[in-house]
Amino acid sequence: MIEDDEGHARLIERNIRRAGVNNTILPFRDGTSALEYLLGADGSGEASAKRHILILLDLNLPDMTGIDILEKVKANPHTKRSPVVVLTTTDDNREVQRCYDLGANVYITKPVNYEGFANAIRQLGLFFSVMQVPENP
Repeated sequence: MIEDDEGHARLIERNIRRAGVNNTILPFRDGTSALEYLLGADGSGEASAKRHILILLDLNLPDMTGIDILEKVKANPHTKRSPVVVLTTTDDNREVQRCYDLGANVYITKPVNYEGFANAIRQLGLFFSVMQVPENP
């Protein structure tokens, strides 16, 4: 999970857990540390070659945009098949289309109010409980 807002990160994790998803969730608060984990210190992506990864991605991060991360993940042969769920407050149609064009699997706009956001995340958790993540080559 790449999310710089600690409150949103806790809410996302809590509601995913409530939906019965018990996979490990690794939180990253900036793009630099997330990319280092995903692509490795050398940037080759081999660090993720044998991992089953699903990426929850905010677009508004302190050090880079989520678009930058999405581009790098989808351009790398070891991470390009990893599903990416964009969770962001941005609802601009061009931004949504750009994310899908770059390979995002799901784009969810965070509702402004807490209850709407919590409900969206609960539904996302249910989605994760039945989703199959493809293996990386």
